[in-house]
Amino acid sequence: MRLNINVQPNSGRQEIKKISDSEYKIFLKKSPEDNKANEELTKLLKKEFNKEAKIIKGFISKNKVVEI
Repeated sequence: MRLNINVQPNSGRQEIKKISDSEYKIFLKKSPEDNKANEELTKLLKKEFNKEAKIIKGFISKNKVVEI
């Protein structure tokens, strides 16, 4: 399953908002420096879906495509 995700790093909270079946807005506490926000994103998605999450597109963008 592929998801389109809009990430908001440095938000001070961890929250997942579902916009549609394959579109989410995710708020992350970590900063985007040193890949910290991407690591937090994959851990949060693994916890939410109980499956491994891999970023397919958008490693340095706020808009990402993730495969679950």
